[in-house]
Amino acid sequence: MLDAELEVFAPADQWLRHVRFGQSRAELTTNSYAGAVVLYLRWCERTGRDWREAAGDLGLFMVWLKYAPADPHGQVLAGPGSTSMRGERRINGVLTGVRGLLSHAVTTGMVERWVLGQVYEIGSSRDLPAEALGEAPGMVARLKARHRLQEPESEVDRATDDEAVALFRACRNARDRVIVLLLARVGLRPGQVAGLRRSDCHLLMDSRALGCDVEGPHLHIIRRANENGAWSKSRKKWVQPVDFLVVQAMDQYTAERHRLLGGGATTSCW
Repeated sequence: MLDAELEVFAPADQWLRHVRFGQSRAELTTNSYAGAVVLYLRWCERTGRDWREAAGDLGLFMVWLKYAPADPHGQVLAGPGSTSMRGERRINGVLTGVRGLLSHAVTTGMVERWVLGQVYEIGSSRDLPAEALGEAPGMVARLKARHRLQEPESEVDRATDDEAVALFRACRNARDRVIVLLLARVGLRPGQVAGLRRSDCHLLMDSRALGCDVEGPHLHIIRRANENGAWSKSRKKWVQPVDFLVVQAMDQYTAERHRLLGGGATTSCW
């Protein structure tokens, strides 16, 4: 991350490196945090605030986020009748990035410790569901974000079965049909589908010859760095069973791939 003089902004650069490599966060997550920091620093610059001490005015920052246009030179117009530029979910995401930057800066000694009191308050475990309490007896104190908008509840708009079938029929090759099935029928994320390798696909009823004791056809979903940049959002590797339709589609795709490309040197499915 560079400042106005095209110099590396060390506090943000160190924190983003820690997020990406120290916490093994996804590249897209790190990029999202970087965008949040840019917005915070832009607001501090335009309002004449020091980024180290502006945490007490995050409420004003939230108003700015709601109405500030994406164009860095655009004019902020707030008040009745003004159009919101960012929703509650996006604003909360930006605030998460800002809190991460300030907390890391406090840890490294770049920011005074009192700043933590501006972004967090001491909360209790009484408002947590029973599943989140674990076996800890009694009330437990925890840090609670001071600035957070209530996000509206909305139903997930998933594709209907008819839409999935129509998309499947519109595919012109076996590869696209497999991808549609993995997304719609198996429920994988796009990054997990794009990151699949041929060694992850165990489609026999008995895969012990491959060194795998899992019974039945299945896929191994593993978070790893891939040549195409695909990344599984889940940190833990897990096994996903697949049915006969996916097995048949994978078989057709394998035959098609071998016919067009031969054996190939790449380990990727695609």
